[in-house]
Amino acid sequence: MNLPNKLTLGRFVLTILFLVIFFSRTPFNETVALVLFVAASITDYYDGMIARRDKLITNFGILMDPLADKILVCSAFIAFVGRDLVPAWMVVIIVARELAITGLRLVAASKNVVLAAEGYGKHKTVSQIIAIVSVLVLVSYPEWGRCGELIFGFKIFNAPWIYWFTELSKWTAVVLTAISGALYLWRNRQIYLQDL
Repeated sequence: MNLPNKLTLGRFVLTILFLVIFFSRTPFNETVALVLFVAASITDYYDGMIARRDKLITNFGILMDPLADKILVCSAFIAFVGRDLVPAWMVVIIVARELAITGLRLVAASKNVVLAAEGYGKHKTVSQIIAIVSVLVLVSYPEWGRCGELIFGFKIFNAPWIYWFTELSKWTAVVLTAISGALYLWRNRQIYLQDL
């Protein structure tokens, strides 16, 4: 098994560890969950980069890399609903978009059509990761003592600035997710309209 595929499998393991730690009652669990999520996100960047650079692209990687990404992101957002950190309706939009695009790609694959990722999709992924990291920072920075308070606890309108940044990042992620999904479905409509 090549290195990019090992990194992809590692992302599945990190996702499970992230969820276990995030819902545990151990000291500094939210900080550890933040570190695990960031580590998993870094593997997402490097597995694709290494696969393209070293020409190690495999059918396993083509299938499992985007699946690992979606499981990581959707698991985090669903976990946040369980802790009342993100409204359920926002997560429904995010998960529904990911399922719809995955379904479209499966239909396209059955017709021997490969649908490439688009720029909006990459921006969507970045916005989702920023939103997740900001939520994790918001809940974990009180564990960091005075240093965390100095960096993230500065108040704007009677709330820490990281709170407002997190709210903005959640809305940005939802809007970009909805727009990118709608555009992707519209641009590739001929694939599913043929079967209606």
